[in-house]
Amino acid sequence: MSFMDKLKMKIWRVIYKHFLALQNFLLKYKIIHHDVERQRYHIGWLAPGKNVEDLKLYLHTKWGFGNHFVAWKDSGQILSWRKLADFNDQYHLRVFEDGEIRGHFEYTPEGHPIDHLTEHGEKEAKEDFLKFLGDFVIQKKYVSNLVMDPNSFNPDSEVTIESKG
Repeated sequence: MSFMDKLKMKIWRVIYKHFLALQNFLLKYKIIHHDVERQRYHIGWLAPGKNVEDLKLYLHTKWGFGNHFVAWKDSGQILSWRKLADFNDQYHLRVFEDGEIRGHFEYTPEGHPIDHLTEHGEKEAKEDFLKFLGDFVIQKKYVSNLVMDPNSFNPDSEVTIESKG
């Protein structure tokens, strides 16, 4: 990791603690805005007989996914997790209350905060996600009734480059 990346991580350690309050302030006073509809990049649907807790355990154990509270919350989202490729790039996965799964490859907020915020460089990565999700995902629409992960917006459970490896 470069000197600048290490400096950015030190700054983000402070930001993590105050991120949600800062984000809410910026949204409230219309300094930034977010369309709460679901972002693009549909992957599939949570398979029948599968649940979010087992999905989380599988993704974390096998692939290193973990919490990503430093992200927009989309309408109906119950889980937001990321897998760091490195300091600058990540896979971002969302699961919704109806069982839909969406995800994309993008810059990390830590490495490229402005590009991340503006969704610059965001890409479809369906084939990668299908590999990560295995038999937890199906392509035929299957509607579930899922509930929010209670740790979704807990800064203490954020996956950072330091916890990656």
